[in-house]
Amino acid sequence: MRGFFKSLAFLSACLSGGGLVLSHPLQDSAVKKEEPVSYFKQIRPILQRQCQGCHQPASKQADLMLTSYETFKSGGRSGPTFVPGQPDQSLVVAYLKGDKQPRMPFGGEPLSPDQIELFRRWIVAGAQDDTPEAARETVVAGKAPVYHAAPVITALAYSPDGTTLAVSGYREVLLHKADGSEMIDRLLGLSDRIQSLAYSPDGRLLAAVGGTPARFGEIQLWDTATRKLKRSVTLTADTLFGASFSPDGSKLACGATDKTIRVLAVDSGKELLKMTHHDNWVFGTVFSVDGNRLVSVGRDRAAKLTELATGAFIENLNLLRGELDAVSRHPKKNVVLIGGEDRTPFLYSMNRTQSMRIADDSTLIRQFEKQEGLIISVAFSPDGRRIAVGGAAGEVNLYDTDSGEKVAALSGHEGGIYTIAFHSQGRQVATAGFDGKVRIYEVDSGKLVKEFVPVPLEKSTLSMK
Repeated sequence: MRGFFKSLAFLSACLSGGGLVLSHPLQDSAVKKEEPVSYFKQIRPILQRQCQGCHQPASKQADLMLTSYETFKSGGRSGPTFVPGQPDQSLVVAYLKGDKQPRMPFGGEPLSPDQIELFRRWIVAGAQDDTPEAARETVVAGKAPVYHAAPVITALAYSPDGTTLAVSGYREVLLHKADGSEMIDRLLGLSDRIQSLAYSPDGRLLAAVGGTPARFGEIQLWDTATRKLKRSVTLTADTLFGASFSPDGSKLACGATDKTIRVLAVDSGKELLKMTHHDNWVFGTVFSVDGNRLVSVGRDRAAKLTELATGAFIENLNLLRGELDAVSRHPKKNVVLIGGEDRTPFLYSMNRTQSMRIADDSTLIRQFEKQEGLIISVAFSPDGRRIAVGGAAGEVNLYDTDSGEKVAALSGHEGGIYTIAFHSQGRQVATAGFDGKVRIYEVDSGKLVKEFVPVPLEKSTLSMK
């Protein structure tokens, strides 16, 4: 359900001014030798998976961009990437084979001989662009998007030092002053959608996780001091969700539509674990206080506890009641807050104190009151004393964590709430979602103190007749 609500909302925003990008499913590059090689179906997917992380607008290593046929053809600092009809004179083949150093993809797994042969055969045949018109980009990579309507907001994150509020946009992350008074910068990336934002514990990195549906998933790691892209890692053939840093900042976890949980080393971008415990899309991840375990939630209704040293599944923390769309961990305890389709927020312990039994719910600490709609976002305050719950009904409620009592209802929303973030000092909380506005409230009183559209809006050239 969460994926449906967000996809429908995002499509609406794109049609109203964000730009609609039609995509082609990623296809296997293995083909019969006699078949002609297709740039769109075979060459482009390899570039997306294994090359675009370093050669895109936000990075552009060696002045080379590989985000379109045109930029691929024009080449970079070393000259044209390929010479149609002449694979042995084409730089791309030389670098892929290792005839020129450093071998590409730099720092990644080398392409297989069959994959390199695809490039050779494509170049021999003239290196033509066969991208269908319907699949061509409608926005220029690296150029700030033009908004005629406020886009759906799927992610918010306050910096640990409390100075900055990061907001998801279309193909970008917008940085605002924490009080919403001014936009500071725009971080332009590769992915159409940013589904999750997370600052590293020391505040030096901002992770933006998302992707382009039916094409690729991407993890962007931004240096917060320079506001430059430090690393881009593409994974899977679809969007990623639910980013979380380990407490020591050395690992980053996220969920995927291919039913997997991915854990990466932050310093290298190397995938440390790929876990397949879920039976459907994975929407959220959180680490334990010591960073040794992970809880993940998704469409299969389970909050799954995993041992990170081995990747072994430990148990489902919860009884299966409905799709789970959100998870947050208490800042000081191994306690998680989950919510989803059944509209009830639940508090569970990650530490089992008694033997497990069939239909066991003994790790349940508390359930809160039922919400008016599907729960899409949950969050703990920095001290753990409050929780915030938001969802499809357009309501955000604050509760006392220990007593379960409602302490405030945050009003004024005009659509579903997809993301909630507490300020690092805990006095304010930001919400956003379908209507494209960020709202900042006082936690103690529930008073609205700021409401703003986080993107620059231009008047539409369309007129109603």
